[in-house]
Amino acid sequence: MKLWSESFERGASMPEALAFGRRDAAGQIELAGNRSPHLAWSGIPSEARSLVLVCHDPDVPSRPDDVNQAGRRIPRDLPRVDFCHWLLLDLDPQTNALPEGALSAGVTPRGKPGPDVPGHPGLRQGVNDYTGWFAGDPDMAGTYFGYDGPCPPWNDTIVHHYHFTLYALDVPRCPVGADLSFAAIRAAIAPHVLASAVLMGTYSIAPDAVDAG
Repeated sequence: MKLWSESFERGASMPEALAFGRRDAAGQIELAGNRSPHLAWSGIPSEARSLVLVCHDPDVPSRPDDVNQAGRRIPRDLPRVDFCHWLLLDLDPQTNALPEGALSAGVTPRGKPGPDVPGHPGLRQGVNDYTGWFAGDPDMAGTYFGYDGPCPPWNDTIVHHYHFTLYALDVPRCPVGADLSFAAIRAAIAPHVLASAVLMGTYSIAPDAVDAG
């Protein structure tokens, strides 16, 4: 299987149009375009009956102590954890692309509706990790279905890496229950994956962030 994008080059920086947040005039964060990227694929196994798409960032700080705090930087050697940005379920294996902006165009405070996708019968979207991130924010708290793009801390010292993974499954519908989190979906599809493909892009808000690999 192969997975690629016309929205950004493999291994290169993703544009602000795809990001949830970008650098503002004060060097901190303002909301950005939050457009879902163009993605295209080929080489789907003939026995595949559905596809699942996941995007996650494994470079998120494991502790919030320094995150977006003036006068502080997030240490490069701080242990990092996963943050899920997109869970798209039940794609038809006969399809071969998603246009840019097809499933997100702009930030939706409190989250986009789901799991069904308006205008895309048969598709479902899982719950991304902005749900937990904004849980204590009275203006943004809600359930965030579908795609919400990069927004690394404005004071991070490292570049973040966004891994888009397309899975070909041997079942016509992702066998997940009511819990549509990253962990639940990953566990549900594990016995059913026939093949997969990965596309990685990067993003940072701090202009001096380094790519730690």
